Amino acid sequence: MKWVTRSHVHVDRVACPWLISRFIDNEAEFLFVPNNEVINVAQRADAIPFDARGQVELDHHEGRCSFESIMLKYDLKDPALVRLSQAIHAADTASDIDKDPLGRGLEAIAVGYSLRYPDDEENLANQFQVYDALYAWCRLQVAKG
Repeated sequence: MKWVTRSHVHVDRVACPWLISRFIDNEAEFLFVPNNEVINVAQRADAIPFDARGQVELDHHEGRCSFESIMLKYDLKDPALVRLSQAIHAADTASDIDKDPLGRGLEAIAVGYSLRYPDDEENLANQFQVYDALYAWCRLQVAKG
C-alpha cells in the first residue's frame, strides 16, 4: 500500500513510517511531497495520508501526535509501543518536549539525521535503526515493570 506525508521528515514523519512498516504494512511505500500536495497525491496515488498538519485522520488530533493517532486507528496496544509513543509525542510536540526524558534527545537525533541525510528516503533508511533500538529498549523497560 502507498502512504503519503509531508517532505523533509522529522520525528513524527520518521516514527510513523517505522510504525507502519514494522506493525501495519510491511510492504509500505512512502511518498514525500510538499504539505499542500498531500491530499491531491493521496487521491491520485490511492495512498493513505498521514501527518499533514491537521488535514487528515492520521494526524495531530485531540492532543495526540500522528504516531499516537496511527496506534489508535490500528488498535496497537503493545506496552512497549505505548512507551515509545510517549517519547515520540514529547519530541514532536514542542509544548510537551520535557514531559518525557527521551524527548529532547529524540528531537536532537531527528535534527542530526536531517542534516546528514536531507533526502527523506535515505533518512528513513538510516534512522529506522534508531527506532528499532528504542523499541527494544522500551520492551526491556516494560519487562522490568
